[in-house]
Amino acid sequence: MLEMHNISKIFRADLIETHALRDFSLTVNAGEFVAVTGPSGSGKTTFLNVAGLLESFDTGKYLLDGADVSDLSDDERSRLRNEKIGFIFQGFNLIPDLNIYDNVDVPLRYRRMSAKERNERITSALDLVGLSSRTKHMPSQLSGGQQQRAAIARALAGDPKFLLADEPTGNLDSLMARQVLDLLEQINEMGTTIIMVTHDIELARRAQRNVHVVDGQISDFKSYETRATESFAAASAR
Repeated sequence: MLEMHNISKIFRADLIETHALRDFSLTVNAGEFVAVTGPSGSGKTTFLNVAGLLESFDTGKYLLDGADVSDLSDDERSRLRNEKIGFIFQGFNLIPDLNIYDNVDVPLRYRRMSAKERNERITSALDLVGLSSRTKHMPSQLSGGQQQRAAIARALAGDPKFLLADEPTGNLDSLMARQVLDLLEQINEMGTTIIMVTHDIELARRAQRNVHVVDGQISDFKSYETRATESFAAASAR
């Protein structure tokens, strides 16, 4: 479970303060698939970075899987992040000079796993995402959809409890985007909690729950589909 209570995050530059999150409160239960939507600059990515322990916050309380992360040291945050959280980014973030097998292997090496355990995890993850025949390929030899699946395999190999996805289909065409979402739904059905930031209404409507963020705050808990339908109906009535 992920619990945020009255989280605030302020970015400061000279005399300018930007409130990225304002008294942000959210609970995501184990096994949920939650889509986070909202306009550009609303605080979605900041929320995801705080959730993933990539950024600190100024005020509030954050419990991750029951652990209060508010006052953890950098090393403690890194350890918790490596053990419990997997990341999927819009830009894939694969290492171009390493083949797909070695890309998936990198985060596992930081956990000091044996070569046997790493190989089992890598093989299983690549098989799940349908890339078992591409292990020796370089990222440049794969399509965009295949690169994103490789990135998902890298995240899954660590057996995370939480998978955080920031616009995971933003660089993909519609067919590849649907394939990636099919895979994420499959992963969620296997028990992994997924939080996905997206601008795509078709992708958001496939999540179990939608959270809409505006100006660093949750504006409501209506589904993205419901809000879109209401907006369309209002426009048609004019």
